[in-house]
Amino acid sequence: MNISGKIREAGVIPVIKIEDAGQALPLAQALCRGGLPVLEVTFRTSSAQAAIERIVKACPGATVGAGTVLSEEQVVRAADSGAAFVVSPGSNPRVIERALKAGLAVFPGVVTPTEVENALSFGLKVLKFFPAESFGGVKTLKSLSAPYASVEWMPTGGINGANLAEYLSFSRVIACGASCMVKEELLRAGDYAQIERLASEMAAVRDSVRKKL
Repeated sequence: MNISGKIREAGVIPVIKIEDAGQALPLAQALCRGGLPVLEVTFRTSSAQAAIERIVKACPGATVGAGTVLSEEQVVRAADSGAAFVVSPGSNPRVIERALKAGLAVFPGVVTPTEVENALSFGLKVLKFFPAESFGGVKTLKSLSAPYASVEWMPTGGINGANLAEYLSFSRVIACGASCMVKEELLRAGDYAQIERLASEMAAVRDSVRKKL
């Protein structure tokens, strides 16, 4: 199964900011047990590369991507870490080009038609709508989608248990990125049981939506 297929199957992608790489493995295991096996570890901390490496080596049930990738150098680091895909908040053409050259699936962030068309020029089919809630949520996403019948979406930003079903009910959404199940205070406390429970709740919403579609 290709990366987009795995993301589609997962439906919800935990977006992780991790300060201590030593927490990477138990965190990934908790999320997988909760039913969310595709993870996005953001390059917002100096521990991101090491965290990805640890998950890739020791948690074979997880598919790990690098998030908040802003530069070509970070793309190289993501590839070196074993990341399977790259996610960026914007659509920097240099980041996209470098990721594709490295053989990585890449999901750039867009919020305007011009950004969509720039991403399409690279042959991309799945784009990140970010920050989703701040830019009008599902209503805006549906309007943005209308001229681009071939595009599928991974909305991220402000998505939680209260609005997840609305996003996943839109047929063009393959998955949503969310950080609500990986709260910083839970990580600091090492409360992996609670993280697993929150992941399970999001997975339950996903499964409920799929039964109705």
